Amino acid sequence: MPGLPITLGFLLNDTARLLRKRFEQNAREFGLTRSQWQVLAYLARNEGIQQSALADILDVEPITLARMLDRLEAASLVERRNHPTDRRVWQLFLRPAANELIASMQELGDLTRAEALAGVSEADRETLTRVLTQMKANLLVACNAPQPKRKAGHG
Repeated sequence: MPGLPITLGFLLNDTARLLRKRFEQNAREFGLTRSQWQVLAYLARNEGIQQSALADILDVEPITLARMLDRLEAASLVERRNHPTDRRVWQLFLRPAANELIASMQELGDLTRAEALAGVSEADRETLTRVLTQMKANLLVACNAPQPKRKAGHG
């Protein structure tokens, strides 16, 4: 409807969507999907993570992650290893070929952030980061708190 105010949620969502879109444009030459880039990025920070835990972090179904990992494994970028004490569990590791891609990914991330933050002062960047970090912390607490009971019919 015309005249509706732009809310924080819509603004955050649109900004994140455009950041992803621009990153994808910048990364097109590497032939990986955004989802595959995400897997590599999380693995770079969490090598040895269990496959099920990574699916939780990425908020994807385990079968969806398994398919992504199949493709990354076929490209010699990711390796699945059996857990040392539980044969039912896979741990995930980066292969050496992934390191160069991750360095490129970091450069593309820097470029994309620079494009997004053009004209934003350093002080405003610091404030933005501090505020978003606090919002994230608040929402993590709220998401893990018990939900209050609401009476039916009240909106």
